[in-house]
Amino acid sequence: MASNFEIIAGHPSSHVIIHVPHSARYIPDDVRKDILLSDSQLESELDQMTDSLTAELVLHATANLEVPPTLFINKYSRLVIDPERFPDEREIMNKVGMGAVYQKTSTGENLRKPDFANAELISKYFEPYAKAITDLVSEKLNEHGRVLLIDFHSYRAEQHVNAVNHGQARPPVCIGTDSFHTPQALIKLAQDKFAIFGETVLDQPYAGTYVPLSFYGIESRVQSIMLENRADLLVDGKLNPGPRFDEYSSVFAGFIAAIASN
Repeated sequence: MASNFEIIAGHPSSHVIIHVPHSARYIPDDVRKDILLSDSQLESELDQMTDSLTAELVLHATANLEVPPTLFINKYSRLVIDPERFPDEREIMNKVGMGAVYQKTSTGENLRKPDFANAELISKYFEPYAKAITDLVSEKLNEHGRVLLIDFHSYRAEQHVNAVNHGQARPPVCIGTDSFHTPQALIKLAQDKFAIFGETVLDQPYAGTYVPLSFYGIESRVQSIMLENRADLLVDGKLNPGPRFDEYSSVFAGFIAAIASN
């Protein structure tokens, strides 16, 4: 079975991993058959829910770095499984039907039948993905004694109807943090680097950052920070590279290089 993720090895001396979970649009046929939307409705939903060109941005930003990080990229749409959700009752997005396996769309319509059983998608796609990134973090931790995960996303200027964070700030760059896994020096570095794009806000409209569950709240040598970028920094209205794509790529490359030198 084909993997729903791709690992692109970085420089052997790099302790940095960039995780890109929501950039892809691909949905395999065995998953598509259980999605209730028509083809045109599904395309519109993918336009809304995909962090368009985030993988391309990361590839562009890291292409010429002297010490490139390792990349872990989800090759399948988040409508297959969302690897960043808790697969159990801890997940707040379960309230709106958008946990590890989405039951609802961005507008609150049914994406799958109400009685859809998630277990097969969790075992076939979620668990292998989680194991692979856990193994990668373990490998880097053994090699370097530390790991830094950059969790890379984008979001729309306007909030989706079906959401839990209405009314929060939607700045050009949101920096997601975790009290255990995100050191203050890393937050300060991100704020300094990305201030060129305007206000940076901590944990609004999206809070937290990705850490594999085996290390979450346990292993302080696994550090993590989330970069949530308002989509107009990366893409235009037709989801092509926007006018600031190259500028953002350059700033992001500088951020990665600064981390690598620390």
